[in-house]
Amino acid sequence: MGAFKSISRKKFIATFPFFAALPQISRLSFSQVPKKLSFSTLGCPDWSFDKIIDFARDNGYMGIEVRGIMREMDLTKVPEFSSPDAITLSLKKMSERNLFFVDLGSSAAMHLPVGDERTKNLEEAKRFIDLAQKLYCPFIRVFPNQLPKDRDRQESLKLIIDGLRELGEYASKTNVSVLLESHGELIYKKDLLTVMEGAAHPHVGMVWDICNMWIATKEPPDEVYAALKPYIRHTHIKDLKIIDGKEEYVLLGTGIVPIFQAIDLLYKNAYPGYYSFEWEKLWHPEILDPKIALADYPVAMRKHFEKMKS
Repeated sequence: MGAFKSISRKKFIATFPFFAALPQISRLSFSQVPKKLSFSTLGCPDWSFDKIIDFARDNGYMGIEVRGIMREMDLTKVPEFSSPDAITLSLKKMSERNLFFVDLGSSAAMHLPVGDERTKNLEEAKRFIDLAQKLYCPFIRVFPNQLPKDRDRQESLKLIIDGLRELGEYASKTNVSVLLESHGELIYKKDLLTVMEGAAHPHVGMVWDICNMWIATKEPPDEVYAALKPYIRHTHIKDLKIIDGKEEYVLLGTGIVPIFQAIDLLYKNAYPGYYSFEWEKLWHPEILDPKIALADYPVAMRKHFEKMKS
């Protein structure tokens, strides 16, 4: 890994004192968990970085999950992250708004066979690890998609395990962990457990996308959580309905996904991570405007948590 040439953490904290609290973030007390709300920039593909962070501040968010800025999905090419000076300024802006980077969403696929395309994807993930380290961001996201029909399923799972091990080892000299999202055809708890146990690295975990899993498998959230709890470090929260035979994303709590069952499990078990709203506007331009959906999410979450406390 290339040497990290940005300012030291000690110097950075001296310059931006708010970040002195960063090591305590993962140990927030039980009563503070509802504050850890974030949203993915997948939901606002045409917003500038400044608009994103202003909106997050104004709507009570604590974190930003970066999955592209202004439709540029390679975050190393985003102007706000493309040089040490730009990164320092971006971190300053985040600090001024009491915000944290919580996850960098790469497009790196782990299920690809050995060859140039697989190498390209692993190299992308490594560049994201380097960037996450500079942004004091704890996680990057990788994923599998549809597994090849002409390849044995166990062979595909082994490729995913091997990719996670390689990236986990690469990340071991950093404060970053690599998280595999439950995505594509890797959505059954048995398969995810096989992959997580096979990877078995302290810098490897998973993103529990509750909707991705349940809508296809109908596995109850309590069973999924019981099996995968040790590996869940980040979540994707969303809801949907089936309309005319098609899936349609809707505001939280208005769909058919047992999303609050999963949220309750996380909350009652003192889950220390973020509840990250993933409004897939980039992939589904027909869904509600981000100004509506991203503003509704913290309202819906706080209403739910208030009911739990009463």
